[in-house]
Amino acid sequence: MSSDIDTNVAPSGAGCAECDQQDGFWVHLRRCAACGHVGCCDTSPGQHATAHFRETGHRLVQSFEPGEDWFWDYVDETMFTGPELAEPTSHPADQPAPGPRGRVPLNWRELIHT
Repeated sequence: MSSDIDTNVAPSGAGCAECDQQDGFWVHLRRCAACGHVGCCDTSPGQHATAHFRETGHRLVQSFEPGEDWFWDYVDETMFTGPELAEPTSHPADQPAPGPRGRVPLNWRELIHT
């Protein structure tokens, strides 16, 4: 599993790469431990972190939320503690969740997966 984690790669950005391209929004963010891709969680409408796993086989993600450092393994469906990844380790603390600011629709709760 250690070959699935690159502690030197920076995150792809401060938000979900696909949501940013599509003017979408996310509930929470996940960071690929192999390549740094930042995608949205499975509660989010786009579920882009899981889509990234399915497309690439990169099985490990870390929470990209301030104050959280847990990892998730999509293959084993387990949470675990792993090494510290390259900075930044979360989206900016002033970025709301759901986010990003200005793109979250008022009816966002109706649009998410529960």
